[in-house]
Amino acid sequence: MSKLVPPHGGKGLVCCKLHGNELVAEQDKAKGLKKVQISARAKGDLIMMGIGGFSPLDGFMTKADWKSVCENYTLADGTFWPVPITLDVSQADADAIKEGDEIALERDGVIYATMKVTEKYAMTETEKKWECEKVFKGKGEESADDKFWKIALEDHPGVQMVMAQKEFNLAGTVKVLSEGEYPDQYKGVYLTPAETRAMFEERGWKEVAALQLRNPMHRSHEYLAKIAIEVCDGVLIHSLIGNLKPGDIPADVRVKAIDCLVDKYFVKDNVIQAGYPLDMRYAGPREGLLHATFRQNYGVSKMIIGRDHAGVGDFYGLFEAQEIFDEIPANSDPGKALLCQPLKIDWTFYCHKCDGMASLRTCPHGKEDRVILSGTKLRKALSEGAEIVDHFGRDEVLEILKAYYQGLTEKVEVKMQGAASGDTMK
Repeated sequence: MSKLVPPHGGKGLVCCKLHGNELVAEQDKAKGLKKVQISARAKGDLIMMGIGGFSPLDGFMTKADWKSVCENYTLADGTFWPVPITLDVSQADADAIKEGDEIALERDGVIYATMKVTEKYAMTETEKKWECEKVFKGKGEESADDKFWKIALEDHPGVQMVMAQKEFNLAGTVKVLSEGEYPDQYKGVYLTPAETRAMFEERGWKEVAALQLRNPMHRSHEYLAKIAIEVCDGVLIHSLIGNLKPGDIPADVRVKAIDCLVDKYFVKDNVIQAGYPLDMRYAGPREGLLHATFRQNYGVSKMIIGRDHAGVGDFYGLFEAQEIFDEIPANSDPGKALLCQPLKIDWTFYCHKCDGMASLRTCPHGKEDRVILSGTKLRKALSEGAEIVDHFGRDEVLEILKAYYQGLTEKVEVKMQGAASGDTMK
């Protein structure tokens, strides 16, 4: 029997991807179905359902599930789930589809899944705003009641994404037909939950921590991973390889930089690098919970949560993503509860006086002695051709990133928020 944490939801890995003759038959059937064009976000969600990353989900959420997730952090049946997984369609598509219909879900000419529609429900502007306030509004300065809607529509990509959704949502079970470009484009990095679990088992790991990345690894990321290695059997460095916001560094560059860092600065037997196919939702604390939820399916029992996890702008408190794990509803049923727990680590930095990496819990010195590290700060410096402060990142990694930025023909302005700049450090 496996010593790893069981998949979320109490049903094992729920994998909606078809294989063999079933796949061929469904692909053939899909050609004759009504085709609905889906977003990049929905494509990633479908692939995660296909490979079991979103267990126990086997389709897009009903209105009851959507409402319960926003309000109570659970599906309608009481299973923990922190962020809505919904499929939006236009008024015209909704008018042409009735409950009980089968449809094909397509993006860029690829049919990613078929879906049996069990429900369609309108999403008014009021309901979209309610979802945004429940899911994206935090405790930071820009989430204050008098500021949130003045700022979020311009500066919060997650809010922009929800408010741009079409007029209706469709619910129903899916049969996934494709994993898109990921198996070929990220061969050896794109791993399914079944594959990571097999790798952990082969290494004899029981307690596994995950490091969430949407930026290349700087010295704080490296330090977080090494702290986790000291207290767990191993670490999964798990990068988002789906879509990001403009100005973020693309996945292939990040993967190359992480490979370089792992090769030169880690004991390879204690770390695995992998990627997952979701788009970033920028939901701050709620996304931290989502990261832990689907990492449980990958066999991970500890989710590293540091400063401003999955944050954007100044919408969230610095450690709100840690605090939310203590605020979610308890569930006595382990099958429905979140079993992947946070590994909470304080603000980390390089301290000249300590002569090494440290945190607010270990370093007694002042801000003037510290090199404040953040992905946003690094991207801003690189995009502007500014000098990178000593001890910010490993030289070999910085060379890869500098080469990427030198090759850009169009620069995107990187906004510096308080959490990334270090201005809010006491």
